[in-house]
Amino acid sequence: MVSIVADDLPIAKGILIAVERVPAIDPQQLFLGELSLDGTLRHTTGILPMVSLARDKGIREVYVPIADAPEAALVEGMRVYPVGTLAELDNHLRADVPIRAYIPDGRVLDVLPEFTSDMAHVRVQEHVKRALEVAAAGGHNVITVGPPGAGRTLLARSMPSILPRMSGKESIEVTKIYSVSDMLPSETPLMVQRPFRTPHHTISHDGLVGGGRWPRPEEITLAHRGFCSWTSCRSSVSTCWK
Repeated sequence: MVSIVADDLPIAKGILIAVERVPAIDPQQLFLGELSLDGTLRHTTGILPMVSLARDKGIREVYVPIADAPEAALVEGMRVYPVGTLAELDNHLRADVPIRAYIPDGRVLDVLPEFTSDMAHVRVQEHVKRALEVAAAGGHNVITVGPPGAGRTLLARSMPSILPRMSGKESIEVTKIYSVSDMLPSETPLMVQRPFRTPHHTISHDGLVGGGRWPRPEEITLAHRGFCSWTSCRSSVSTCWK
């Protein structure tokens, strides 16, 4: 049994073993989840990176909250068991009422990104669009200068629509970051659209690079494999995907 961050469920499992209610520890099993006072398992952040590390360590079976099963199933080679309550896990480990392994939905990999702004909808501004196309093709940075209302923000927001679609490996990388940050979209466990971040030019150092008592990813990391635009009154500095 391995406990990394979400240690409520592993601790409960250890107690059940100590009172000889369930079998001893199986080194091939990983238990992750936060328990509420009524015994139900709550959504837990960072499931994907934890399960990925577990697979690299040779673990092949993982028990997670029901809400996190689709995310855990993104890791190939792992058998995922969705657990609703501690009682369900107890019955499963005692072989009374087995929990069925989660069957992943293969269509999640075929979901196409949706863009709120599309470069195809931007009229005129041909010279600026050409510059952004060159930046997108070469992974360059861009600075745009102009008065408020000139269209700098719209052009920056349209940039992801001309970037290439993320590969499976890139999607997993970005999904791990957003999983830790608890920012995954509710409709899908996998990030398929390149991130677009717009921090204000007055953002703090911690807000830009991360930090705090409990360190967490911030704007630079959240823009991984995507696009970041710093906007002030009359200029924008846009950093293209890397």
